[in-house]
Amino acid sequence: MKQVLVVDDSPVIRKIARRILEGMRFQTSEAADGKEALAACSFLMPDAILVDWNMPVLDGFGFLKQLRRLPGGDRPKAVFCMSEYDVALIARAMHAGADEIIMKPFDRDLIKSKFETVDVN
Repeated sequence: MKQVLVVDDSPVIRKIARRILEGMRFQTSEAADGKEALAACSFLMPDAILVDWNMPVLDGFGFLKQLRRLPGGDRPKAVFCMSEYDVALIARAMHAGADEIIMKPFDRDLIKSKFETVDVN
């Protein structure tokens, strides 16, 4: 079973994403910010990461940059969540190491589509 890490400072968003991903037969874990997520990845590198862009402590951009420098950190597919469509932020996310972008609010079909695009199934 593929492992997905959900990284978002909103417990509600993490819960929604977790339900969707578990319904798609992914094993999921959660982190409330980029620092927690890095610790989780150092312990067990997931197959994919659904990560928010705007979080306290360490945002999604900083998290991805640091993740990609970890041993094995190039392996997880990273789907970057944003709440606004801004070409500069999208470019920044891709430069930081995102494989795909998803806009909030998301639903099962959108997550499924993005995970298929980055070949996590």
